[in-house]
Amino acid sequence: MVSDNVLLGVDFGTSNTVAVLRWRDGRARPLLFDGSPLLPSAVYAEPGGSLIVGRDAVHSARLEPARFEANPKRRIDDSVMLLGDRECSVSELITAVLSRVNEERRRTVGEAPVDVTMTCPATWGATRRLILADAARAAGLGEVRLVAEPVAAATYFSKVLGRDVPIGSVVVVHDFGAGTFDATVVARTSTGFDVLAVDGRDDLGGLDVDEALVGHLGTICAQRAAETWRRLEEPKTVEDRRARRLLWDDVRIAKERLSRAATADVTVPLLGSDVHLTRQELEELARPILQQTVRVTQGVMRWANLAEGRTAGVFLVGGSSRIPLVATLLHQALGEAPVVIEQPELVVAEGSMLASAAVSPWQPGRAAVPVQRHPGMLVHQVQQAAPKPVAVTMPLPRYQDGPQPSGDARSMAPLRRAMSSMLVAMALTAVPLAAGYVAFKLTAGEPMLPINIDSLVKVITER
Repeated sequence: MVSDNVLLGVDFGTSNTVAVLRWRDGRARPLLFDGSPLLPSAVYAEPGGSLIVGRDAVHSARLEPARFEANPKRRIDDSVMLLGDRECSVSELITAVLSRVNEERRRTVGEAPVDVTMTCPATWGATRRLILADAARAAGLGEVRLVAEPVAAATYFSKVLGRDVPIGSVVVVHDFGAGTFDATVVARTSTGFDVLAVDGRDDLGGLDVDEALVGHLGTICAQRAAETWRRLEEPKTVEDRRARRLLWDDVRIAKERLSRAATADVTVPLLGSDVHLTRQELEELARPILQQTVRVTQGVMRWANLAEGRTAGVFLVGGSSRIPLVATLLHQALGEAPVVIEQPELVVAEGSMLASAAVSPWQPGRAAVPVQRHPGMLVHQVQQAAPKPVAVTMPLPRYQDGPQPSGDARSMAPLRRAMSSMLVAMALTAVPLAAGYVAFKLTAGEPMLPINIDSLVKVITER
C-alpha cells in the first residue's frame, strides 16, 4: 500500500538522469542539478579514488578521458570497468549517480520519508533490474519500485495530459533520447498498462544528429584551416580537448535552438570564426537518422497486429523528440499527428510515480510471459522482465579484389565457403589414413598401390 509520503520518480537514462518529486496534492517539480533538471549520467574516477558525477565529471573528462565513463547504463552487462588506474563495477558507477540524486532530494525535502520509483527499459531482464535496484539501495534510496519506461510514458499520457485511453486501446510510445531509441506499443488494461510490443536501437539517438552536424561543420572548416580542424577531430592536448568539448556543446545548443528558430550560429573553437546554420540544413542531416526511428515504429505497430481504431495516440518522449522533423515524419508515415510536450525529458520520471500504485517493490524472479510470436520479433506481455528480441543475420563475405559478384553469387558464397572448409578437413583426415595404409602394407610385406599424398590433398582442396 502506498503511504502518504512524498513521491520521487527517477529516470536513470543513458545520457542524462531525471528525477521528479510529487506531493499527494498533485504538485510536481523536477529536482535541479546545477540549475538544470538534466543530470548527466557520466562518472569520472579522480586520481584520489573518489567518483564524481554529472557536469563535474564531464568537465574533468577533458583532462584525462581514460578516467571517464559517459554512459554507465550502456555498460550494464559489464561486471568491471577500468577508469584510469581504478577498477569499478557498473553498480558502483550507477550508485554514484543515484547518490547525487539522493543528495538533491535531501536538500529539497529534507529527511522526510520518500517513496521511490525508478524506470528501466521494458526489455531489461532480472539481472539488469537487480543491479539497478541494488544500486538504488546503496545510494540511500531504499527499496524502489521498478516501472517500465514506456508504461510510465503511457500513464503520463493518460493521467497528466488527460488523453482518453479506453481499456483495450493502445498508446504508441516513440522514445527518442540522446543515446538510444525505443518504440513501444502499450496496451490499456483494467489495472493499468502492459507492454504489448517493443523494438528499438541502442546506438541511435540525438548524439547521432550532433555528430552529423559536427561532420557538416568539418566539411566547411577543413577548407579554411585543415590542420586546425584536425586538432578538433583528434585532440592531443588539454587545450584541444577543451576546445573539442566546447564545440560539441555549442553544436548541441545550436541543434536545440534550430528546433525553435530558423537559424543559429556556431562559434568554432581554435578557428575563432562563426558558422551559420539553418533549420533546413539540420533537417537534411537528421532525416536519415529520424527515418530509421519511423521505420522501427511502423514495424512494431505491424508486429502488434493492431485493429483499426485501436490506437489512442502516438506519444513522443525523450529530449531529441523536440526536433520538429520527428513529428512531421511520423505524421506522414502513420497518418496521425503525434503528441509532444514542452519538456519531454520529464515524462517518464513523473509518469512512473503515477503508475507505481499497482507495482510492488521489485523482487527478482518474476519473468515475462510470451503471448504471441511474429516473424522477426517476440511480442511480450511484460510483467517484470523480458529479453529484447535480437535479429541474427549472417554477413556476406567481403570481396577485396575485382568487381562485386552478382546477387546470386553473393548468396551462394557462404555455402561455398562452408563446403571448402569441409573439403579441407577431409583432406587433413586423408593424410593420416594414407600414412596408416603405408605402415600396414610395409608390416605385412604386401605390395602397395602408388599414392601421391600431395596430389591427393591438392585434388580435394581445389574441388
